[in-house]
Amino acid sequence: MSYKAVLFDLDGTLLDTIKDISQSMNYAMQKNGLPVYAIEEYKYLVGEGVYNLAKKALPEHLQNEETINCIVAQMKEHYEKHWADNTVLYEGIPELLNYLTSKGYKLSILSNKPHSFTQKIADKLLDKWQFDVIFGERKPIPIKPDPASALEIASIMGVNPQDFLYLGDTSVDMYTANNAGMYAVGVTWGFRKKDELLKSGAKLIINHPMKLSQIC
Repeated sequence: MSYKAVLFDLDGTLLDTIKDISQSMNYAMQKNGLPVYAIEEYKYLVGEGVYNLAKKALPEHLQNEETINCIVAQMKEHYEKHWADNTVLYEGIPELLNYLTSKGYKLSILSNKPHSFTQKIADKLLDKWQFDVIFGERKPIPIKPDPASALEIASIMGVNPQDFLYLGDTSVDMYTANNAGMYAVGVTWGFRKKDELLKSGAKLIINHPMKLSQIC
């Protein structure tokens, strides 16, 4: 197999962000007298953007626009101040990025996290490596698993979608990869399990970043 570029999901793939996300969401929930969740529970609530995270966290009778938007705003306000408290690169990611760079692969990032946060976090924690394109959620462009942003990235980078490896840790990522015609690689060090990744179309499962070197 021959590829030219790698598109990475951010949360759960490059970076372990779950503790900071969960603490910021719990802050918003608690501020409004609502139930909070454990970190392990948040691993199954995240992945579809902050709006959907808030909607899924709220009791069904409170899943209205006003309440969701209130929780989103308060979560973002807290996250703005605390996103870097616990967030770190996963073990093996620096080595993988060094390896891919040395082999001449073009790199990019696509997240359902708001674009401003995605850019800020990447600039702070991934600044040692060159990413040609970094996209988060950019309204009104639909979020993953819609392939619009992935295909836009391919166009900007001048690489055919079929020449991309797409690394992600959730079903949303596997669906996005397949929808865009990219090679879907599921990673098991993130937020979800192997079975979910396979059922949603992973072509390859890896349990450590450097395992990717076996195909590129």
